[in-house]
Amino acid sequence: MFKNTLLKALNAAADEITKFNDLDFKISNKEGVNNLVTEVDHASEKIIIETIKDAFPDHYILSEEIGELIQDSQYKWIIDPIDGTVNFAHRIPICCISIGLEHNGKMILGGVYNPFLNEMFLGERGQGATLNDKPISVSKKAVVENACLVTGFPYTYLDEPNGPLEVFDRFIRRGVPVRRLGSAAIDLAWVACGRFDGFYEHKLQAWDSAAGFLLVEEAGGRVTNLKGDEYSPYKPGIVATNGIIHDELVEWVKGNVPKQS
Repeated sequence: MFKNTLLKALNAAADEITKFNDLDFKISNKEGVNNLVTEVDHASEKIIIETIKDAFPDHYILSEEIGELIQDSQYKWIIDPIDGTVNFAHRIPICCISIGLEHNGKMILGGVYNPFLNEMFLGERGQGATLNDKPISVSKKAVVENACLVTGFPYTYLDEPNGPLEVFDRFIRRGVPVRRLGSAAIDLAWVACGRFDGFYEHKLQAWDSAAGFLLVEEAGGRVTNLKGDEYSPYKPGIVATNGIIHDELVEWVKGNVPKQS
């Protein structure tokens, strides 16, 4: 029942988003000069919430644009109606709908759907992860220096000693490829299916990672905070990897870079 509702919500939102693909739409700013929101974000969010509330009217909902719809429930749906809004606003097809379902504080179900690439990622606690109904797994890369990584940068820059640019600098000085796609949910989904070996980011919200981090774990990977401790989507930092390079990547992020071989 939960999975059917998740799929229904993802597909309904995709229909809403793709019909704007060749149309003009209104764009406005949130916090930060380029932290955009479009009328399409709101339309997508509306249809997702309506779909969930139709099936589960008593469930708690946390969504990027509308905030919290608080209910006394063991279940919480965590929604990003368009993850990668800047990409969407610029007609770059690297954006998605992300929906996670939490039960008693533990993520149990997650979906990330990019309708422009026709990629539907699903993860269910204890049941593995799939891409378009086919099982996926993380990569087997064993060393950070040979890995392909992905990251993101916040719209309000974190001016701190070990900030995003300082960490990024370590990798590029050693020739480690680090991509920046503009959608954390897709970053995580692509770690889950082995396209990337690892992902790190300093500042995320729960709706950015709720579904994606479950995908990584269910595909055999590992997810922690930037220090290597237990991950919470309600706290900002994340490292997600194939598991093999995880401890080493955390050390790189901390600043403990191994000597060049």
